Amino acid sequence: MNKIDILFYVAAATTAIAGIIHVVLGYDSGRINTQILFVVGGIAQIFWVVPMVRKWGPVWYSVGLGGTVIFILIWVITRIPDNFITGRGGRISYNGILTEVFQIAFVGMVIAILVLEKKRLSQK
Repeated sequence: MNKIDILFYVAAATTAIAGIIHVVLGYDSGRINTQILFVVGGIAQIFWVVPMVRKWGPVWYSVGLGGTVIFILIWVITRIPDNFITGRGGRISYNGILTEVFQIAFVGMVIAILVLEKKRLSQK
């Protein structure tokens, strides 16, 4: 197993953990919109283990990257008072921070994977 293989597995683990946290938080939320966002988004993040482990290619990695960046942006925006999504500032919880750490790690690893894949393809 080479270094890039490890990167794929660690990226898969980070998105799985973030997805599991989202699903759990979705069930604990009292608002139906939040429940739907967290459960559907969490399931998508858990699914994204498959394209990462099976190495489905840059298009799949990019879609996972984009979805995760959107999740991060939603979290950041909804922490701001009087934001345009919720109209109020959300509290910052330990679970929220933990989820963001795993999502940011996933983003960094996917960017590294995309760079390494492009470099590998250009050497052929």
